Amino acid sequence: MSRRQLYAAGLTRAELRANVRARRWQLVGRHVVVVHTGPMALDTILWAAQLSGGPRARLDGASSLIAAGLRGFDVDRHRVSVPRGARVFRDPVVDVRQTRRWRTDDLVGGGGPPRTRPEVAAVRGALWARSDRQAALLLTMVVQQGVVPPDRIGQALLQVKRDRRLTFVIDVVTDLLGGVRSLAELDFARECRRRGIPEPTRQVVRRGKDGRYYLDVFWEEWGVVVEVDGIQHALAQEVVADALRHNDVTLDNLTVLRVPVLGFRVAADEFFAQIERALADAGCTELGPAA
Repeated sequence: MSRRQLYAAGLTRAELRANVRARRWQLVGRHVVVVHTGPMALDTILWAAQLSGGPRARLDGASSLIAAGLRGFDVDRHRVSVPRGARVFRDPVVDVRQTRRWRTDDLVGGGGPPRTRPEVAAVRGALWARSDRQAALLLTMVVQQGVVPPDRIGQALLQVKRDRRLTFVIDVVTDLLGGVRSLAELDFARECRRRGIPEPTRQVVRRGKDGRYYLDVFWEEWGVVVEVDGIQHALAQEVVADALRHNDVTLDNLTVLRVPVLGFRVAADEFFAQIERALADAGCTELGPAA
């Protein structure tokens, strides 16, 4: 409960202090009291975060997604939003901020602490992330775990008109919506030209013992293939690091590289350095300076 709720129920400040000193209760930050001293469950922690922001506060960003069922994504401090003009309750354990993107229909009703709808929270969490890598990780995990489908995230994204990370988030959401082929055919070729790499053939049909299959990207003259993996088909926590590690091993004796779409978003330089190395090792002399 918040201090305000306890006082409204008739408890005095002296009684609150006495229960805390006697270790029957514990304080969470400056404004919330937990009426036991045992370990706090996740729901308790989320309620404490929301109550710390005041009566109009709601969980937002990654914190709202965690309340909606997201697992495995850690936050330093839970994020709570209040409308512009509301009093901000400063608290060392909770990040309470005013937001101009405040709409009454973004609130999730029902049980649990008040929170922002998952699709809106996913967009905001990505825009507020510490880095592009963290933003892409959050969006991918939300879709993989079924917290909210990518089409609803895309709809919520249409409400954002300006942000320094908006273009990046649009790209990631597009990938999650299934735009992998367009990325392979357009973005990949454009990046090759910009980096001075010969433009490959794309979507090459080959026949194997099990029938036809497609090579996403193929430099036939040098026997180098790049397979582009959609980010919704792998574990987001490991996909980039695992692919880079796998490619390093593969380069010692093969020339088939696997590159996750997420890798283009957060580690493009590292992956294209591996592609250039593969081409050079295969005898390509057409690698030029980056444009």
